[in-house]
Amino acid sequence: MGVTAVLMLPLLLLGISGLLFIYQEVSRLWSKSVVQNKVVVITDAISGLGKECARVFHTGGARLVLCGKNWERLQSLYDALISVADPSKTFTPKLVLLDLSDISCVQDVAKEVLDCYGCVDILINNASVKVKGPAHKISLELDKKIMDANYFGPIILTKALLPNMISRRTGQIVLVNNIQGKLGIPFRTAYAASKHAALGFFDCLRAEVEEYDVVVSTVSPTFIRSYHVDPGQGNWEASIWKFFFRKLTYGTHPVDVAEEVMRTVRRKKQEVFLANPIPKAAVYIRTLFPELFFAVVACGVKEKLSVPEEG
Repeated sequence: MGVTAVLMLPLLLLGISGLLFIYQEVSRLWSKSVVQNKVVVITDAISGLGKECARVFHTGGARLVLCGKNWERLQSLYDALISVADPSKTFTPKLVLLDLSDISCVQDVAKEVLDCYGCVDILINNASVKVKGPAHKISLELDKKIMDANYFGPIILTKALLPNMISRRTGQIVLVNNIQGKLGIPFRTAYAASKHAALGFFDCLRAEVEEYDVVVSTVSPTFIRSYHVDPGQGNWEASIWKFFFRKLTYGTHPVDVAEEVMRTVRRKKQEVFLANPIPKAAVYIRTLFPELFFAVVACGVKEKLSVPEEG
C-alpha cells in the first residue's frame, strides 16, 4: 500500500500540473476573446503599468487608444507594440496627448476618441500623480494639482464617455486606485485624499449604472513598484511601525497589476485589492480597531521615519 502511494504521488502531481496548464491556456484565450475588437482607452499609457496594460490588451486584439502627456514616449510605446505584434491579429493603436491634470482638455480628448471610433467599450483610468511631504508644507496649489490629476481628470473623462456606454447598454470602467483610497498614510495627505475621493465616486457610480449593464471596477494595489527596484532590507524590524511600513511598501509589479486588470475585465469583477497580508490586515484593523491603527501610525510619525518613494 505504501509503495503504491509513493508511485501514485508523481502521477498525481503531474496530473495537477497538467490541469493548471490547461486552465491557464483557456484563461489566456478567453481573455483575448473578451477584448478582441473592443475599443480600450488607457490613460497614462507611458507609465510602467500603462505600458504593461497596453501590451496585454494589444496582444488580446483590442483597438487601443493610448493616452499620455509626452508624445515621444507615446511614440516609443507605439513602436514597441508594433514591433512584436502580429498585424493579422492586432490593430494599430491610436495615440492621444492627454494630461489629466489639465482638466480643460479632457472633454476634447473624449470627443476625439468618440469621433474616431464611435464608442468606447473599456476605459482604464490609470493616471496618477504622487506627492510626499508634511501637510503644512504642501501648498494649496499642489493640493489642487493632485486633485485635478487623480480625481477631477478621471471623473471628467468618465462622465464624457459614460453617456455612450449607457445608450449602448454595455461598457466597463476600470479605476486603478491605491490602498490609500482605503486608509491614510502619514505624509501623503493630498494623495490619499484624492484616492479616497476617486474610490468614493466610482463606488457610487457602480450602483447608478448597473441597470444599464455598465460595469464599474476598482483595482487597488499597494504601491506599483518599478521594474527593477526592490525595497532594501535595512533595519526595518526595529519597531512595529517600521515592520508594517516595510510590508506596505513592497508593492506590486506592473506586470502583475496589468494581468489583474485583464482578469478584472474578463470576469467583470467589481473590486480587487492587490496586497500581501500585512496591508490587507491593516485595512481591516482600520475598520474594526481604529484606535490601534492610529496608534501604530502615530508611532511611525514620532519616530520621524524616512518614508521611501513609491517609484
